[in-house]
Amino acid sequence: MQPKPLTLAHRPIIAPPTLRAVWLITLALAFFCTHALMAQARPDSLATLAQQVSPSVVNITTSTMIEGRTGPQGIVPEGSPFEDFFREFQDRNGNDGKRPRRSSALGSGFLISEDGYVVTNNHVIESADRILVEFFEGDELEATVIGSDPKTDIALLKVEADEPLPFVKFGDSDEALVGDWVMAVGNPLGQGFSVTAGIISARNRALSGSYDDYIQTDAAINRGNSGGPLFNMDGDVIGVNTAILSPSGGSIGIGFSMASNVVNNVVDQLRKFGETRRGWMGVRIQDVTPDVAEAIGLDKVAGALISDVPDGPAKEAGLEAGDVILSFDGVDVEDTRGLVRQVGNTPVGKSVRVVVLREGGTQTLLVTLGRREDAENAVPTAMQDDGGGESTKEVLGMTISILTDELREEMGISDSMTGLFVIDIDEMSEAYEKGLRTGDLITEAGQQKVSDLDALENRIDEAREAGRKSLLLRVRRAGEPRFVAVSLED
Repeated sequence: MQPKPLTLAHRPIIAPPTLRAVWLITLALAFFCTHALMAQARPDSLATLAQQVSPSVVNITTSTMIEGRTGPQGIVPEGSPFEDFFREFQDRNGNDGKRPRRSSALGSGFLISEDGYVVTNNHVIESADRILVEFFEGDELEATVIGSDPKTDIALLKVEADEPLPFVKFGDSDEALVGDWVMAVGNPLGQGFSVTAGIISARNRALSGSYDDYIQTDAAINRGNSGGPLFNMDGDVIGVNTAILSPSGGSIGIGFSMASNVVNNVVDQLRKFGETRRGWMGVRIQDVTPDVAEAIGLDKVAGALISDVPDGPAKEAGLEAGDVILSFDGVDVEDTRGLVRQVGNTPVGKSVRVVVLREGGTQTLLVTLGRREDAENAVPTAMQDDGGGESTKEVLGMTISILTDELREEMGISDSMTGLFVIDIDEMSEAYEKGLRTGDLITEAGQQKVSDLDALENRIDEAREAGRKSLLLRVRRAGEPRFVAVSLED
């Protein structure tokens, strides 16, 4: 009998992989890929990087002569029965309590050039009469101060060496991202050339200064780390370790480093001029809040609202109180902090285009910047017209009066200043909630000057007819101007 042809029914069937097996294979591949990516993102060791940059990091020791005390104060309370005992003890040891003594402090720094320029914190070297720089190999040199900037807490020192010195360069801090690995090197608690590592926890932190741009990191920073560098994984300095946030005074994983892009600009100026030369526009500004934006018809809550224009570059260029600065030198203005930093980083004498919102439309003005350091104590001038009137009126939760001679004399208001005086305010009103108080002087309403009650009523009516829900008031208190948006809804 001949064999039957092989049919599909007689062929051996090979079972396909199960769904579970496919998932296991997929998970295994994902696991190995993830570990491969992590290995690329995070090196197994930071030893190579530490060896590369450590020779450029220095320990800084400062000393200051302090006047001696006049007795045992500080050791025992004044009037204590032990006061005479400690005075005799000082006398026996040749210390009459009046001799000057030398106080020391520790910090960190880093070299930015082969000819010996060193960056550190201003608070590390402030008031010091002697600064000693210790290098990684143990050599020591005295340093001189080239310049310092208390506003960013940065100082530039110089040491003289017989041969080129190892140095590091600044990186672009704007490219640093939250989650990036960083490494801090410094002299914490006097334990020189210590290395700590962590990640960037946050960006663009502000602590107290107008020019603050701090990188927050969980890399351990302690006392003595001040002035030391914060490195990225390429060995570039992206920050200068400056401060910690701690209830105990020790590191709890919240440290702050001034961003390198701020530091680099300050260091360049200190190196060239021995001082900072920041741009100055000459305006008082405040943030645009949602209610202010609605009151002036601004679609987006952004920009910087000018509350006053003293004598200076802005006034000469035609900027006015009530203008909203939307763009400065081609860059959109998000808030006052960003504008202050941008103006400060712009060279003195540069002419920049400033786009403002005024009376519902935009205007572009050319402003030639002055120098902030020359105008630190500038006093704003009044910009009001004369006015008159005798009556009072209750409006928007306030009792308002025009300026009389009696009010001017009692409140010390100059004859050149005009407006409406708040003589009483309902503490349950929105005006009170927004910060208005008895004694405030309302100089503008709806971005127009007001010197009588009819003018204020007209501004209120115009705002309501335009569909506005609030009215923008310009208010002066103790000479300081600001804007407040008060609701018009009943």
